[in-house]
Amino acid sequence: MSEILSVATPFGLGHFLAQTDAVGVLVLVALALMSIVSWYLILLKTWQQARLKAASGRFLAVFSARSTFREAEGLIDGTLVEEPYGRVLEKGIAACRLLMRPEEKRGFDLAVPDDFISAALHAAIAEEGRRREKGLSMLASVGSTAPFVGLFGTVWGIYHALLAIGFSGQAGLDRVAGPVGEALIMTACGLAVAIPAVLAYNAFVRVHRQWHGDLESYAHRVFGLLALGRMEAPATVVDFVSAPARQGGRA
Repeated sequence: MSEILSVATPFGLGHFLAQTDAVGVLVLVALALMSIVSWYLILLKTWQQARLKAASGRFLAVFSARSTFREAEGLIDGTLVEEPYGRVLEKGIAACRLLMRPEEKRGFDLAVPDDFISAALHAAIAEEGRRREKGLSMLASVGSTAPFVGLFGTVWGIYHALLAIGFSGQAGLDRVAGPVGEALIMTACGLAVAIPAVLAYNAFVRVHRQWHGDLESYAHRVFGLLALGRMEAPATVVDFVSAPARQGGRA
């Protein structure tokens, strides 16, 4: 019985690829390239986040053991900082060193020096955010455009299938359903490319938001270290970070 059905309905992916024209092949190639790019970015971003998480954990463990400004300076002097927390500390210390050079000619006097330090820390956080967001726009583009590329391929395939049926003069259901069903393969391919890209993009954005909040809290500790010359008590920092969350939970 299955052999009879297979002979009676010789439709499928192989038949579709054999009968499609240059536009259909171009659509499939475009979807294949989009899939390759999206999976490359997914694997690359996953590896980068795992590597940065491990490096940041090591740096924060060493940073927590430092309690004075001099010790923090020694943490970054003469070393190549390759993770976000260290680079934020490095930018903050560099801003402090600029303020401590009175011999430099300045365009205006700083009435509130802490604004300069705060701006330097925020600029460092923004730079780290841009570093971490690289590739996310491409994932978003793939996730948003792949279904439409597949839909275009489906419309184009249905159009050519209907033209072929019209030229043959045979418009029975068995002649229409097969080619139209084959054309829907394009839509399925577009969804298969888009769904992983969208899921990965949402996951990376969620992790980025959490990481950005952690980096803001860390920058607050660095600001206190630079302003006071010593590290704030851990309990004070924890209360500062967790108080808004507790208030939000009660609300």
